[in-house]
Amino acid sequence: MIEAIVDDNDAVDASVGPLGSLEMLSQGEIEVLLNTGRGRVHSLFRQCALAVMNSGSDIDNARELFDRYADFDVRVVRHPWGIRLEINNAPPHAFVDGQMIRGIKELLFAVLRDVVYITHEVEQPLRFDLSRGGDITNAVFHILRNSRVLDRKIRPNLVVCWGGHSISSEEYQYSKKVGYELGLRGLDVCTGCGPGAMKGPMKGATIGHAKQRITNGRYIGMSEPGIIAAEPPNAIVNQLVIMPDIEKRLEGFLRLAHGFVIFPGGVGTVEEILYLLGILLDPHNAEQPVPVVLTGPESAEGWFEKLREFLMGTVGHKAVDRLQFVVGNPAEVARRLVTDVGRVRAQRRANNDSYNFNWLLRVPEDFQHPFVVNHASMSGLELHRDLPQHVLLANLRRAFSGIVSGNVKEQGITEIDQHGPFELNGDPAVMQLLDELLRGFVADGRMKLPGSEYRPCYRIAR
Repeated sequence: MIEAIVDDNDAVDASVGPLGSLEMLSQGEIEVLLNTGRGRVHSLFRQCALAVMNSGSDIDNARELFDRYADFDVRVVRHPWGIRLEINNAPPHAFVDGQMIRGIKELLFAVLRDVVYITHEVEQPLRFDLSRGGDITNAVFHILRNSRVLDRKIRPNLVVCWGGHSISSEEYQYSKKVGYELGLRGLDVCTGCGPGAMKGPMKGATIGHAKQRITNGRYIGMSEPGIIAAEPPNAIVNQLVIMPDIEKRLEGFLRLAHGFVIFPGGVGTVEEILYLLGILLDPHNAEQPVPVVLTGPESAEGWFEKLREFLMGTVGHKAVDRLQFVVGNPAEVARRLVTDVGRVRAQRRANNDSYNFNWLLRVPEDFQHPFVVNHASMSGLELHRDLPQHVLLANLRRAFSGIVSGNVKEQGITEIDQHGPFELNGDPAVMQLLDELLRGFVADGRMKLPGSEYRPCYRIAR
């Protein structure tokens, strides 16, 4: 039983028992979480828990969310039969008639599960040396296995969908249609778990699965502490995974995926595309049959043209050739994925590789180590066309990651408040292409949710 009390400000106090993911903690784990005064683990859990309970809101700015619920807190309480969470000053829309919504409760304990596991298992140097690429991949595997997203013994069918959280109604409806066509063909969906093009495919897939009487469809949401406040899990997510940072989150997507569908978006979507291309264009991955389909309604054709121009002008035709473009045809997107996922299955069988986790994929360490975003690191990025292709892609990915941080993450927003916009330097031709792409995103409203004013967090050095 959950007992919730609504105070005069409509914030909610509640006592919540475990559901779905984690019912027992060791004494040591509880002690760390009880360290509310200065403990990093409690602070991390509080931050992610607030984001989960804020699902469905119109806030995509971490600072704004944390300021609005500055008095929010969540504590682990010992009980003879396990644990409970005591929650104070929570967002009221996480409750119905004093009861926490079941889906939010499940995701709340998924957050606790992952925060505890990462702290007590992954970040311990005796188990993983996170300065080494091989150990980073092993850590990603262990987090995913602990979250039970690798449990299913089924044929490859997981499609990772990327796209913007701030999109038009037409683009959102289109993403739902694509998800519907995927669901009709028995394909499951994994996204970044937020709104917009992350929610649409999941929502469409639920209808496709229902028509086919598929009752165990997977709607996996993968996030990380820095972005979850700006992109809280949508209501369709039934498996939530919290990765330690954006780089491990991106590697997690690649290791899980049997195919990709990418919708129009902003800087975060381009960051993901650059990361994906940097891996797939590595010669070691030349034989990897990873399908990548970019799609959207006919009105989004201009977005695809801008992306093509940017990729051609920075890293060349090989990058564009690695992508498939399908405009205005959701059924064709799904048909291509079904065909290409069949090739993925054949390749995994031929190489005795896991269906659930792509061990054969090589991820260079340039794409694995966390990029610490600040003014010095952003201005120090080398963005020159004479760099090796994989190095330029890695640096471009970091540049877009920094802009995402400055747009919506608390740490990045603080950097901008204190020191002004990030500065980017590089070849004039690369800088011009970058500036034109970013200005287009601003003009199209792809940087912030509708109704929010966008203040640029970057400037191009001249």
